[in-house]
Amino acid sequence: MAGFKGKYEHSVDDKGRVSLPSKIRKFLSPEANDTFVITRGYEEYSLYLYPLDVWNRYEDTLRSQLNVHRAEDRMIVRTLMMWAHEVTLDRQSRLMIPQEHLEFSEITTSVVIIGALEKIELWSPDRFREFYYQQHPERSLESMAARVLGGV
Repeated sequence: MAGFKGKYEHSVDDKGRVSLPSKIRKFLSPEANDTFVITRGYEEYSLYLYPLDVWNRYEDTLRSQLNVHRAEDRMIVRTLMMWAHEVTLDRQSRLMIPQEHLEFSEITTSVVIIGALEKIELWSPDRFREFYYQQHPERSLESMAARVLGGV
């Protein structure tokens, strides 16, 4: 399965709708049925958008790997699931970002859409620039790749 890739900036209308780029949509599997699950991302202000079929596999992973008897595991599930909402592409290939997600992410009139393999990230343009350049100002891609990927 090919992954989502690329970075795009699109406008958000006053109803919270954004067009999903065709270069992103072409990697959507038929099993997703043009439906996604949007939830809070791990990074502050980020949103994650999972195709429904990928989200279902992710839920299976959570069920099998997390221990319901540990408070931290329960908090992860609670946080991911309370922010999770299904959204479906409309006829114009737009999806509606729920109001609470817009507020959390500080997305207003435009959104940065990033293909991130099995999921899509949504960011406020200002928040993304702030995050990206504060996290990686002095590090080269080469040094990060060597540390993270090692011998791969």
